[in-house]
Amino acid sequence: MPIDEPICISRVEETFEIDRQRIVTGRVRVKTSSETVSEIAQATLAGETVDISREPIGKEVDRIPQLRVEGDVTIIPVVEEIVVVEKRLVLVEEIRIRRLATSEDVQIPVTLRKQRAVVERIDEPASQE
Repeated sequence: MPIDEPICISRVEETFEIDRQRIVTGRVRVKTSSETVSEIAQATLAGETVDISREPIGKEVDRIPQLRVEGDVTIIPVVEEIVVVEKRLVLVEEIRIRRLATSEDVQIPVTLRKQRAVVERIDEPASQE
């Protein structure tokens, strides 16, 4: 080879290519079932009742007494005018209203629906080509 001639070097290059292929490896089946379940719903109910009593007083008063509250009792005065030689106010009675707190535990059967899911695997041989 003479020295004056240029030297050529061949260049080689490797390349690659990626390809994807979908392969089924198995299947599943999902079933749902509904059922009803009876349960007891519990709660405490709160409320108030009132106890009303009439207290005879029969006392003369100069003016109409005001409604008043003593503790948990509301007192409503009831007056009437009576004719004598003169007019007088007589406190005839008082109506007393007492509040009584009550509570009651109750149990009521209720029907609830619940759903359950069952997953089954369906095995199929995978095709390998």
